[in-house]
Amino acid sequence: MRFTFEVTGKTDVGCVRVTNEDNFGYDSERGIFVVCDGMGGHAAGEVASRIAVDSLLKYFRQCPFWEEQDSHVASETISKRALALVEAIQIANIAIQEASCRDEAYAGMGSTIVCILAKENLFSVGHVGDSRAYLIREGAIAQLTQDHSLVVQQMRMGLISPDEAEQSKLQNVITKALGAEPDVEPDFDERIALPDDVLVLASDGLTKSLSEQQILATIDATANLPHACDNLIQMAKNAGGEDNITCLLIRFVELRWYESLLSNLGLAGSGSGKVIS
Repeated sequence: MRFTFEVTGKTDVGCVRVTNEDNFGYDSERGIFVVCDGMGGHAAGEVASRIAVDSLLKYFRQCPFWEEQDSHVASETISKRALALVEAIQIANIAIQEASCRDEAYAGMGSTIVCILAKENLFSVGHVGDSRAYLIREGAIAQLTQDHSLVVQQMRMGLISPDEAEQSKLQNVITKALGAEPDVEPDFDERIALPDDVLVLASDGLTKSLSEQQILATIDATANLPHACDNLIQMAKNAGGEDNITCLLIRFVELRWYESLLSNLGLAGSGSGKVIS
């Protein structure tokens, strides 16, 4: 099977914040999609998240044949696609650290990141922090990432229950972020996509406002991804919109036989895009 991507994304400052520290971008031709949520005073969070998005897109645009390249990370157990994604995230971490050192106004800034690198029906997920990825398939939704947060860590240790975690005042405390340390180890996963699968990449401004079932029902209610994205953002704002809200939706679309043939011959058009607030 040959696949292409239908992609839409949107970011919103929300109902309370003055600035938007979220950023997102994508290049569907190269199969890279990313959402980042920045942190830091004096607009430093917006700078950190923008650096992370730009760094990731630059990595894969400058190295379009990454699967043929040697990676700085070596492993026999994961694909070159996943290795490339891990390396790109680590380079983004270094870029934020270097920017922090150059300008005192940006000292201590950081960012979460959640990203997808896809080729045909195979994709890798990488993340640091509490921005999330979900997979929607045949009327069901599954979270592909686990938050690097204090409440999740407490749940894993059995110190609090899921219900207590939802009510915790420490929900915004994350345990891992880009820019926080010289080295970062992203979590990653590898998956196989089916036709019409939808991936959701979102900052916590969306996921803390809406339940998984609300996200699923909203996307399933319309075949139009831009409308679904708009509706999710508005629903999060209606729920209070206390944080910046970002949502990026990716649908795997199977190419018909003649479209696949044209693609193989290099005659089919391909799109790419990047949206940064």
